[in-house]
Amino acid sequence: MAGSTSVVMAALIANGAIAVLKFFGFLLTGSPSMLSETYHSISDTGNQVFLLIGIRYSGREPDQHHPFGYGKAQFFYSFLVSVLLFGIAGWESLKHGYEKIAHPGHGAESGGVVDFFGLFSFDPSTFPVDPLWVNVAVLVGAILFESYAFKKANDELRRQIERYDWDGLRDAFRQTSDVTTLTAFTEDAIALGGAAIALVGILLAEFTGNEIYDAVAAALIGLLLMGFAVALAWENKRLLLGESLPADVESSLRGEIRNHEGVVHVDGFRTMFIGANRVLVAADVSFDRGLDTDDLDADIDQIERKLREVDSRVRMVYIEPEV
Repeated sequence: MAGSTSVVMAALIANGAIAVLKFFGFLLTGSPSMLSETYHSISDTGNQVFLLIGIRYSGREPDQHHPFGYGKAQFFYSFLVSVLLFGIAGWESLKHGYEKIAHPGHGAESGGVVDFFGLFSFDPSTFPVDPLWVNVAVLVGAILFESYAFKKANDELRRQIERYDWDGLRDAFRQTSDVTTLTAFTEDAIALGGAAIALVGILLAEFTGNEIYDAVAAALIGLLLMGFAVALAWENKRLLLGESLPADVESSLRGEIRNHEGVVHVDGFRTMFIGANRVLVAADVSFDRGLDTDDLDADIDQIERKLREVDSRVRMVYIEPEV
């Protein structure tokens, strides 16, 4: 949990600062790709806020209404991120890019006076530095900030890959229940890609004199965000619906029960993620008829400890003894 929180906080600080800088660059130049990147960073910042709420909410103790705890809150808030933030930001970016492609030269243009909600106005032409290089500096800075946040998320994901013996990133995406780190990792990767696309689009538009490159970059950023929204929603769906542990892990846990002295047969065995790295195990177990009640209770306690030693994600164990 601590690792996930530090990953999210690093991304929150980086994205909040970058959003302000990108919006300033858009005001100076009217660049459609800078506006798309502003949408992107605002959605990223909101994303981190939702993830932090999910982390905090999921830490609540079980109660009468939620006997298995609130761990699935992280799955819900991560799903909310994909629908409300990335979907909307992606659509707005794509729409803005398309409008600029279909109607070049319309809308905000560099050099026009910008009015800040009637409070004060600003003429970008009076800015002492060429606005183009302001955008370039902002995007390069965004790439550096996002690289730092991406490294934090990557380190945490790699730690989990090593801990659970997953076969690389692809396997981690299919099996991890830590959607907070998964979301931060993917979001940071998308953010790096988006900043790079915007940088290329702005420079091509400047050096060729054709604004279509900037508009196309904005549309591509929108498609990138919408694609991520779909992928993130799909990953959270499996956990919201109650996904089990992978078959090989279930087999190891089941074997640990079956090999315990006094166990005759494992009649039923089920697992389900009830939170990030939190698993519920339920089993129907046939014990030797010779065991008395006290021995049976001790055996069940020993089995529970063994299961937690096999996989640290096992938090709740319910064993139904059959004699």
